[in-house]
Amino acid sequence: MIKLSYDINDYRKNLLGLVEDGDTVIELGCHVGGTTRLLADRCRVIALDNSPEAVGEMAKLDVEFISGDVRLHDVIANVFEITQSCDVLAIDLGGGYHPDTVFKVFYIWSSTFKPKHAAIRNRGLLEFVNSASVSGEDISSNEGYLESYHDSGIPPQIKEFDLWTSSLKK
Repeated sequence: MIKLSYDINDYRKNLLGLVEDGDTVIELGCHVGGTTRLLADRCRVIALDNSPEAVGEMAKLDVEFISGDVRLHDVIANVFEITQSCDVLAIDLGGGYHPDTVFKVFYIWSSTFKPKHAAIRNRGLLEFVNSASVSGEDISSNEGYLESYHDSGIPPQIKEFDLWTSSLKK
């Protein structure tokens, strides 16, 4: 299941509803850990953010924190060395900005880690979904990633990502 929201309280409620005790959660865009604190006692959290403010605040929490840009191959490869899968992928990269980047990050990370569920916070994606009318085609996923793409890798047109998901698989 993929949950999409914009309001931070709805995002956190959606995320907490998806997480089960003992799950592994990869949280992209943890900032100073407001959402992370809600998860840390229930599950294993691997939190990532590239903001300088995150470093000191995340050190106070009992989670695995990586300071880095989630768009970079080295960062996703680093997380893949820690875990090859996750139960929940949480993405909050600025809330309202850059829906194209948020979708690309979701696509690459979810294709790599194959989560059962994903929670995404982004106003632009939510506006797109709520404004779109759908043809009669029924292409949908019940997992936290786009099942129709499965292991097809990252299209070469997405040049800012030099990662193909199959290159990490053993």
